[in-house]
Amino acid sequence: MADFSDLVGLTLVEIDGLEEGSEEVYFKAQCGRRFRMAHDQDCCEQVEVEDVCGELPDIIGHQILSAEEVSSEDVDEHGTKGCSYDSVTWTFYHIRTIWGTVTIRWCGESYGYYSEDVSFYEVK
Repeated sequence: MADFSDLVGLTLVEIDGLEEGSEEVYFKAQCGRRFRMAHDQDCCEQVEVEDVCGELPDIIGHQILSAEEVSSEDVDEHGTKGCSYDSVTWTFYHIRTIWGTVTIRWCGESYGYYSEDVSFYEVK
């Protein structure tokens, strides 16, 4: 397991899987380090990329100045925001370079019994 902030100081040269509905995203740095962002599936939860804001050319080929993770949860006994699930977790990943910021928004939904977290790993 790695920390998302491990990207700070690196220059990304490739990002795969960064699209709505994706269940895993791969990052490749200029120095050769590789990272994987995904949810470790347990049972009856759904976790995927829901939205990407910003322009990828703003972060590809430029040194990362900050990489931040922010989460928000919403639990409702009658379903959440019109969903059929009882629990929803949004996790936002902000990647900033001198040229701009890209925000990756993951959405995790479950009945409240399973993790809705996104994990970040360095691929060896």
